[in-house]
Amino acid sequence: MHPQFAPISRILKIPFLLNHRTGAGAAFLFGPRQTGKTSLVQSQFPDALHLDFLDAEIAGRLELDPTSLRRQILSDKPATVILDEVQKATKTLDEVHWIIENLPVRVLMLGSSARKIRREAKNLLGGRAQSVELFPLVSAELPDFDLERYVRHGGLPAAYQAEDPMPRLVTYVQTYLKQEIIDEAVTRRIPQFQRFLQCVALSHGRQIHYTNLARESGVSRDVAQNYFQVLRDTLLGFDLEPWRESKSRRLIETAKFYVFDIGVANALHPEPLIPTPGTDAFGRAFEHFIIQEVRAYLSYNQIHLPIYYWRTSHGVEVDLIVGQMRFAIECKSSLEVSAKDTKSLRALHQEYPKAKRLIAYRGLTRQRTEDGIDILPWRSFCSQLWSGELLAA
Repeated sequence: MHPQFAPISRILKIPFLLNHRTGAGAAFLFGPRQTGKTSLVQSQFPDALHLDFLDAEIAGRLELDPTSLRRQILSDKPATVILDEVQKATKTLDEVHWIIENLPVRVLMLGSSARKIRREAKNLLGGRAQSVELFPLVSAELPDFDLERYVRHGGLPAAYQAEDPMPRLVTYVQTYLKQEIIDEAVTRRIPQFQRFLQCVALSHGRQIHYTNLARESGVSRDVAQNYFQVLRDTLLGFDLEPWRESKSRRLIETAKFYVFDIGVANALHPEPLIPTPGTDAFGRAFEHFIIQEVRAYLSYNQIHLPIYYWRTSHGVEVDLIVGQMRFAIECKSSLEVSAKDTKSLRALHQEYPKAKRLIAYRGLTRQRTEDGIDILPWRSFCSQLWSGELLAA
């Protein structure tokens, strides 16, 4: 760790759905590899029984004899059990079901992919275990948050704190992403998948055009769609859906796709990208940063508001809509906001006059237009977001 960085304190507090009869509870904590799931749960539950299924001996024992988990709990009597990389030993999940119904113990299951669990443990995901997601680092977790560093390094803890993040990020792309695909048994044609990832990086934050991307990747449209679904299931990327409801305008109805982390998106490029202020790459990364902050805030606070982007067929676009047109947010990486930068929000206002309109930008002064658009420096935006003030009803 670089001496300028203090230990990171994560915002997410692990919730449990408690069983009123036994006092037991269970939760899934999902997140891409190296987001810090294991460190987080070890800090919050230092006395837990921790079984890591990356250990082949542990995973093999529990896959062959899942009831050995029950016997170990009855013997050790832990208050909390952590099952790390649980997707590697899904046969234990039926046993976990029995344990949370019959023993006074909390079970926390960590995983980098919900794909196998959705397929093989639907009973747990049907209400007996709550699912929460750990995101890359957010601004509120870093007291001396450096935006330009974040745009270059991304939010994986080890990469953000590294002097030169690119070797770590390239290794992440070449090793962890490849391993996820092998684990999911989607394809053994790794070079083909790597070409697909490079094409995804080039179109990162833009509308998904499956046919074009498939052609550029050298795969069929069906294969490209399947690859995208794997990225979603392993939380390595997410869709930003378009707002589709309009009485007076024809809207774009194609989702955008974002890689889960800015640094990983940079490393996926054919030539690793280092965004610098004033470039298109920096503007797109700044937009990604603001969207990711909002996604994490809503998820960590269990605020169930959908998010969208709004774009007309004539190219008028607002970067982020929160809820059913409750908040409309534009992201501007410039140091100044001009009248041109407010046009999209003003166009949206004609159809949705009740939407609260905001611009997050890289300048230093708070402003407000005569027709009610709040213009916030990004630091103020993030501070108000994480304090709960910004998205209050």
